[in-house]
Amino acid sequence: MTSGILKRMTDQEINHSFSKILADKNTCHFMIVSDQKVIGHISLGQRRNGWYEMQIVIGEKKWQGKGYGTESIKLLIRKARRMGISNIYLEVRPNNIRAIRVYEKCGFRKAGIKKYPKNKYLPQTLKMILVRKWKKV
Repeated sequence: MTSGILKRMTDQEINHSFSKILADKNTCHFMIVSDQKVIGHISLGQRRNGWYEMQIVIGEKKWQGKGYGTESIKLLIRKARRMGISNIYLEVRPNNIRAIRVYEKCGFRKAGIKKYPKNKYLPQTLKMILVRKWKKV
């Protein structure tokens, strides 16, 4: 649902999509909560060659820019460290400057552009990798 494909989804399609996501045993999912309200989602999914992909979404704009994303990423990195995970990457829209700054603040560095020629809504992303050697976050 964050692929850049702008297609309206029914509630049933959303429920089906989330059910598939939650059934994936190779990914840990966490809700981001403020004042007993779910404001976002963060996940860490096992990929190939010992790498894990992090994804985060803070839903409504009123919750963005308040530090929830930064704190959630730092907590996820700490949890990954306890699980023995050291190779983490993410993909972000290249023009999402605010998110890129947050990721850099949390220890991620730009690693290159990844192209998706078949996705007309999101033809490329910026790949970032966590380069911090487990300093205290």
